[in-house]
Amino acid sequence: MSSPLIVHVSSIEMARSLVREWPERAEQLARIFWPGPLTLVLTKQSHVPDRVTAGLDTVGVRMPAHPIAQALIREADVPIAAPSANRFTELSPTSAQHVRDSLGSDVAMVLDGGSSNVGIESTVLSLAGTEAVLLRPGMVTQREIEVVIGPVQLLGAAADGPHSSPGLHARHYSPKTPLILIEKGQLPAIGHGICIQMPAEPREYAAVLYERLHEADAHGFDWIALERPPRDPEWAAIRDRLERASYRS
Repeated sequence: MSSPLIVHVSSIEMARSLVREWPERAEQLARIFWPGPLTLVLTKQSHVPDRVTAGLDTVGVRMPAHPIAQALIREADVPIAAPSANRFTELSPTSAQHVRDSLGSDVAMVLDGGSSNVGIESTVLSLAGTEAVLLRPGMVTQREIEVVIGPVQLLGAAADGPHSSPGLHARHYSPKTPLILIEKGQLPAIGHGICIQMPAEPREYAAVLYERLHEADAHGFDWIALERPPRDPEWAAIRDRLERASYRS
């Protein structure tokens, strides 16, 4: 396994049981952003299996906001380590039907909690070292985090070996149909394709991004085109997903 799994918890106390240290910065962020789309990476306790962390000495923990996810963790009475419910590198699901379409009979049951509100994967922030490092941007933005704990560093070039966070492969979140990023006013590629019009606000855009890509992917187009989003900081997570989704090695 080249990427760690995120461990989902129902309380701060459960998160603390998984890590060797719970710094004040973690407490501050958890109190403000949990439950919600922020994953904190910290040095793990020895009882956290290496298969969960891809052999790394850190573990990512998150408290999901959905009441059904919360109820599932409480009923299990243990933290739940899990990836997104999709095949590797493919589009993330934002509805139960997306999971059924992707995984089919390979899963015994799909727990339907309705459509995703945030739309894209969580922000991942490492607090395992002296500096806070943003490993994966999300809709909890770098600016929002810095208001709480001060400066946050950005992850440099990915090193060889296991990734420090899920979602760091060059190609990820990809529809089966080639995705093309175009500049405003640019004509898309020739052939039978679709240029999707998206919301102008980043949170609205994120909420519908995968849903729109799933819909387009089902129509057998030669290509799907999206305009490149602005380079403003609040669009960082969306740019990250689109660049990985459109990557072709």
